[in-house]
Amino acid sequence: MNQVEALQAALAGEHAALYGVGVAGGKLSGARFRDATDTFEIHRGNRDRLSALLVAAGETPVAAQPAYDLPQVVSNTATATALVLLIERRIAAVYGDLIEAAEQPAVRAFAIETLLGYATSQLTWGGAPVAFPGATA
Repeated sequence: MNQVEALQAALAGEHAALYGVGVAGGKLSGARFRDATDTFEIHRGNRDRLSALLVAAGETPVAAQPAYDLPQVVSNTATATALVLLIERRIAAVYGDLIEAAEQPAVRAFAIETLLGYATSQLTWGGAPVAFPGATA
């Protein structure tokens, strides 16, 4: 996978994440709804940054799909929270691929910063800390 392919994959992941977090937010209230709103805004900002990187590279950013199949039913607070945690885990892995494929230091720095942010976000959504590959525990 080259840098452009990894940028497109990350952008596709952000499109899917925005859809999923939006669905989950509909089943949340109070502090959890505010967390979902913050998470949504982070994904939107990263989507826009990835689009700008692709345009700057002379590429056409991949478009969002009209809808996405969710990996689980979202019917209450618990299932909505579980969905957002799953989204954050999956998108973190996509940014790991972008780090590996990055050819420009600025793209690699953005991918590392974003991966760290999504790793931290997983804690907000009930995830447990895990070491990054290659890290010593």
